[in-house]
Amino acid sequence: MQSEDSAKEFKTLKGFINNEEEDEEIYFSFMASLRIYGDDIPFDEISQRLGVRPTSSHRKGEPHRLGSIHTFENDSWHFEAPLPESEPLERHIEALWLVVKPEVEYLKSLKNRLDVDVFCGYRSNCDHAGFEVSHTVLELFTALEIPFGVSVIIA
Repeated sequence: MQSEDSAKEFKTLKGFINNEEEDEEIYFSFMASLRIYGDDIPFDEISQRLGVRPTSSHRKGEPHRLGSIHTFENDSWHFEAPLPESEPLERHIEALWLVVKPEVEYLKSLKNRLDVDVFCGYRSNCDHAGFEVSHTVLELFTALEIPFGVSVIIA
């Protein structure tokens, strides 16, 4: 005879492990960010060439946050696609491509002395879902000669 708990059905692996389902709405969150980091980044030049201000930036040695003893190890210039996180990943990549495409050669030249990449993120509370991106949006990665990768966080 099965106990009441062993007969339970779960919608998620997390629910099974915790032996209870959380009653929260499932969400899917995406983002994409152009990142440039290294030493002596020409912040103003990059912003001028791309026609956008960085979403975030910092200089080597600055504290991570006010009062922190931890400091950044390098300069960093980030531009995150200005879309809601609810938009699909390919829309975020398309938004970055609009900014990057006219200045691909400039960004590739920066790779001689700086690190240039695109950080893509996917976050959800659903542990049995996925996403896809159209092959057409991968042109950004090919043009910049960088890998396509996605950070996945299941909360």
